[in-house]
Amino acid sequence: MSKREDYENRTETLLQPIAAAQGVEIYDVEYVKEGSEYYLRAYIDKAEGVNIQDCENVSRALSDALDKEDFIPDAYILEVSSPGLGRTLKKDRHLAGSIGEEVEIKLYKPLDGTKEYAGVLKSFDQGSVVITEGATDRIFARTDIAVIRLALDF
Repeated sequence: MSKREDYENRTETLLQPIAAAQGVEIYDVEYVKEGSEYYLRAYIDKAEGVNIQDCENVSRALSDALDKEDFIPDAYILEVSSPGLGRTLKKDRHLAGSIGEEVEIKLYKPLDGTKEYAGVLKSFDQGSVVITEGATDRIFARTDIAVIRLALDF
């Protein structure tokens, strides 16, 4: 397990009782380096959507828990937010909850001359993701997908 995965897993474990107490669910946790800064991001959600007070309450409680456990030696910025409307679908539970939804897929390398596709998420398994574009099913290897997210429809 990488340092990043360890930090994310340990943070998610700390976050579970906090999220339950605040009436929100954990959507994702990520530890990333952007430029010279490290960020520990917790994304929370609930059926009616999260508000700034939810984020503030979770952030304060999580910050206290992280200070107590002190398992991340690097300086980092803690952010707690909603995953947003165009949320990234990283985990199987994200994909499962988005079956039938319009998604956008960006590939690492072009396929048939393009790296970007959009369609309705039809199914997925460990190795592939299937979307429907019009009447055509397209199958993508998960290892070829750089990012898959919900499409924003304005």
